[in-house]
Amino acid sequence: MKIHAEALLFDNDGTLVSSLESVRRCWTRWAAEFGITAEDFARVELHGRTAVAIAADLLPADVVPAAVARIEALEVEDVPNGGAVLLPGTKEFLDSLPSPTLESCSRGGTPIRWAVVTSATRRLAEARLAHAGILPKTLVVAEDVTRGKPDPEPYLLAARRLGVDPARCVVFEDAPAGLQAGRAAGMITVALATTHQAHELDADLVVSDLSALSVLVSDGEVEISVRP
Repeated sequence: MKIHAEALLFDNDGTLVSSLESVRRCWTRWAAEFGITAEDFARVELHGRTAVAIAADLLPADVVPAAVARIEALEVEDVPNGGAVLLPGTKEFLDSLPSPTLESCSRGGTPIRWAVVTSATRRLAEARLAHAGILPKTLVVAEDVTRGKPDPEPYLLAARRLGVDPARCVVFEDAPAGLQAGRAAGMITVALATTHQAHELDADLVVSDLSALSVLVSDGEVEISVRP
């Protein structure tokens, strides 16, 4: 299968970097601090959702702002302790995308537009990306939208910021909520089986991680295919 697109939209946690152990540590501590039972905590889906949505499922509305501030602080503090580990293929994949340099412009080349679209807060997203050495020019975070994934708003906003038709965008995701958002936005979806089993992921293409993909760039368009 070959996918052609003009823009690439990446989820961060579980797609570009792994923060799974950090999430487990921090959210377990957070739940204990706010008196949430293990049973109540286990019934809530964490991955791919905003902290506001998770806290709202578990706590009274008047407690949510403080609870969100607390989990953000815990996760940011935990970034140096393995809170943002590059996943296989991430560096190679991103390095293969041309940047808008003077040299590329002088050759008539067109850079590939890409963005990171995450359910994390800006503070947490920037901390994790910086720690992993990823510096996206376009970053969509929880504060930028009124409805987070699985709503399509975050991905549609990214497409608008990049100036690309949603139908010409590819979404890379590891979470069912994010894939649902990408489909609802009318985008091509590529699922990475890094945090969920392949059979749990509904996408146009399912692979193990970004290392399974090859990229061919030509005049502002990218062709993505599965490595043989």
